[in-house]
Amino acid sequence: MATKKSSTEEPDAGTQPTGTMAPAPPGDLAVRAGEDPWTPEEVAEARAGLTAEADRLREEISAAEEALTGLMRDSGDGAGDDQADTGSKNATREHEMALATNNREMLYQTERALRRIEAGTYGLCENCGSPIGKARMQVFPRATLCVDCKQRQERRF
Repeated sequence: MATKKSSTEEPDAGTQPTGTMAPAPPGDLAVRAGEDPWTPEEVAEARAGLTAEADRLREEISAAEEALTGLMRDSGDGAGDDQADTGSKNATREHEMALATNNREMLYQTERALRRIEAGTYGLCENCGSPIGKARMQVFPRATLCVDCKQRQERRF
């Protein structure tokens, strides 16, 4: 039985800090029948692409929040604006809010894909548990559903 270490002791070599998981070996990621297993290079490429996307989205969210702050600050200075000016400001503010919301959702999906790579569940359909397909994951790295489940989902809506 392992003994519990105090918070001041260093972890054993090869162990992960509490709350993190060791990355799954690349060959353990799901693939469809007939597909080659994921190579370490392909996994690294997917991880790097998702990380770059997450960084880009964080920057866009930050810029949108700054723009919204400016728009909200300026909205009180509307004395003398006609209805067209007020409408234009409202439309701009709503557009910035929609972009920020969309970017937050994309960031959530991207971070979730990164967590799935680390957990070894990347490429598994969250609905039926079947492999999504390596080719699909390489084209759409945030995919969480296989083609069949995605089509069923789209038909319902």
